[in-house]
Amino acid sequence: MRYREVAKRLKKLGCQELRQGKGSHRIWLNPETNQIASVPDWGGKDLAPGTVRAIIRELGISRKEFGEIV
Repeated sequence: MRYREVAKRLKKLGCQELRQGKGSHRIWLNPETNQIASVPDWGGKDLAPGTVRAIIRELGISRKEFGEIV
């Protein structure tokens, strides 16, 4: 799953991209839970499924809400 797909789903769930983090990472906020996570933006390179699971866990989003992780 690429960054664009993750970002699209996070926006749909109400999360906001706060700023550019260090290197190729972006900082996201879930206003409902007030939790923050760093999401790698590697352009066309896929994020590992475990990385995506960790991001949604850090943001307080259930896997059911987020949808299938491919």
